[in-house]
Amino acid sequence: GDNDRLAARVAQAAQASAVLLLSDVDGLFDRNPQEPGAKLLPEIRGVTPEVHGMATGDSTSGLGSGGMKSKLQAAEIAELAGISLAIANGTYKRPIARALDRNIGTLFLPRRKAGARKAWLGGRLRLKGALVVDAGAAKALAGGSSLLAKGVTEVEGSFHRGDAIAIRDEGGKVLAHGLSEYDAEECARLKGRHSSEHAEILGYAPRSAIIHRDQLVLL
Repeated sequence: GDNDRLAARVAQAAQASAVLLLSDVDGLFDRNPQEPGAKLLPEIRGVTPEVHGMATGDSTSGLGSGGMKSKLQAAEIAELAGISLAIANGTYKRPIARALDRNIGTLFLPRRKAGARKAWLGGRLRLKGALVVDAGAAKALAGGSSLLAKGVTEVEGSFHRGDAIAIRDEGGKVLAHGLSEYDAEECARLKGRHSSEHAEILGYAPRSAIIHRDQLVLL
């Protein structure tokens, strides 16, 4: 599993256009490949919750939690950097030629080409802290909005304006990385409050968002 994610990180760092992962299955199937009627998915654009749902079950042939799930995580890393990722069967002779010649495998295409800054924010920064957000803020972030103080429920770590921090939901899932517009102490004072109250609380209010949408990337 770590090797899959590492391969995606190396591709990201090298600014590669594509990365290939070899497995012991032909690619991602719509269900356990040993079940009758299972279909190989040749192309997927974006790793959605539905795609993750296909990598479940107790199979040890690459589809189970220890195999395909880690490859989907690698595909997410690649997608964030605008990189295509392919999964093919490596148990055959000349596996790469086989996959190319017979068009067997699953190709994950990014939904959009990520800029260098977004890729940098997504995985190549040392995080200095975290903000925990409520369900409303999590939904707003998924819709492309900035993170407002109203949706912040907890502030973790010691960070300053411009530092990279994580954004997590109340269940502990990391939703995004971003550059904070405020120090941790200021965030703690502003959490749960409306933007219109910032000036009264801090004595100044240069920025309405805790993290502007242009300074964050969803994971």
